[in-house]
Amino acid sequence: MSLTKKLVIGGVAVLALVGIVWASIYQANKDVVTVQTGTAKRQDLTSIVTASGEIRPLTYSNILGEGIGKITQIVVKEGDHVRRGDVLMRLESIQPAADVQAQEAGILSADSSAQASNAALKSAQATLVQRKADLEKAKFDWERGQNLYKDQLISKQDFDTSKAAYDSAAAAVDAAEAQMAQAKAMSEGAKSNLQQNRAILLHQKDVLRKTTYTAPIDGIVTYIAVRVGENVVPGIQNATGSYLMTISDMSVVTSEVKVDETDIVNLKNGQDVDVKIDAMPGKNFPGHVTEVGDQAILRSSGLATTQTTANTQEARDFKVVVTLDHPPDNLRPGLSVTATIKTASKKNVLTIPIQALAMRSKKALEEAAKGSKGESSVTLAAAKTEIGAGDKPADKTDIQGVFVLRAKKAEFVAVQTGISGVTDIEVTSGLNDGDQIVTGSYKALRTLKPGAAVKVDNSEPKREGQTTS
Repeated sequence: MSLTKKLVIGGVAVLALVGIVWASIYQANKDVVTVQTGTAKRQDLTSIVTASGEIRPLTYSNILGEGIGKITQIVVKEGDHVRRGDVLMRLESIQPAADVQAQEAGILSADSSAQASNAALKSAQATLVQRKADLEKAKFDWERGQNLYKDQLISKQDFDTSKAAYDSAAAAVDAAEAQMAQAKAMSEGAKSNLQQNRAILLHQKDVLRKTTYTAPIDGIVTYIAVRVGENVVPGIQNATGSYLMTISDMSVVTSEVKVDETDIVNLKNGQDVDVKIDAMPGKNFPGHVTEVGDQAILRSSGLATTQTTANTQEARDFKVVVTLDHPPDNLRPGLSVTATIKTASKKNVLTIPIQALAMRSKKALEEAAKGSKGESSVTLAAAKTEIGAGDKPADKTDIQGVFVLRAKKAEFVAVQTGISGVTDIEVTSGLNDGDQIVTGSYKALRTLKPGAAVKVDNSEPKREGQTTS
């Protein structure tokens, strides 16, 4: 056999051997899935809810216009500390002050008339008493004259004189009673007039008072909306008066944040909060939840759901008030904040990365146990299983679990979970400390079948466009 034939036969044999080896390797790795892994481990875990909002004082007062007038003086400026009752601004008060003075003079006149009427009433009362006494005397004289006339001891003329005196005294009493009734009516009228003038004075003083605005609470002038020379108008039935300024009591400072409806059920009063203020980077301010809203607020409009009749499925938030334990002195209302609310905390619990959780249908697990070659119905933990026509609900029951590496295979293990942190979640049953579990990739977890052979590759994935050196 020639050398050429020997070389050809040897080359063919080598190629056949290489092909057999390649086919064996390909066949061995054909169904192997490349995955990333992590470890179930014990650590301290804190469940948090993050929400954004703004700084607001617990107590504040918006000063609104009460009277009509032009601003002549603004006594304070923004940032000033004021005490309750301190003057804030003044309006033009010439006409209201003149009205008060005129009304005070009218009250003096009405008071004098009331005193004169009271004196006249007393005089009429005294006159009536006197007239009644005269009537009593005339009555006795007439009764005595009747007896004497019967006994013919006095003349007819004397008898007629005593009777006339009695009738005159009775008429005088009637006149005195009428005079007293008149004096009493005049006195009551004078008193009513005096009370009316006093009521008018009270109104005029209130109008004058509304030209001087004072602080209703202790606090800081946080905003002034007007300038000297502008006109102020009071509120009417369906409209508020001119907005003048805001006084804020910064002794107790709160952060009002909006929490998503999916997280609100985990919040309650007293929970610890870390507050970050955008204007003060790098600092955390401790606080606690003091109010959890009961009414949902539409995210787009800010209106409560009870304020709108439209049936909408848009996102909703709930108002949560956080009170800062030790607020800094330089805080101002309206500063943007981010609140991290600690809803639960556990020490030394078994945890896994949240992305390791997967859901498998009961049917898929039964097929995997029997060695079925059919496709597995799989979804991630966050997905919802849809029940199609003809499917039995029992076959579509989702089971939560993780894939545990055992003998280079991914075995699906059902687990029970507890609280979740930012990246990890507590496992209450199903795993042991140190178990190696599949954590990625997303595509691998989505298509991974129970019992599938896997290959671990925990190297950092290459970014698009990255080349090896």
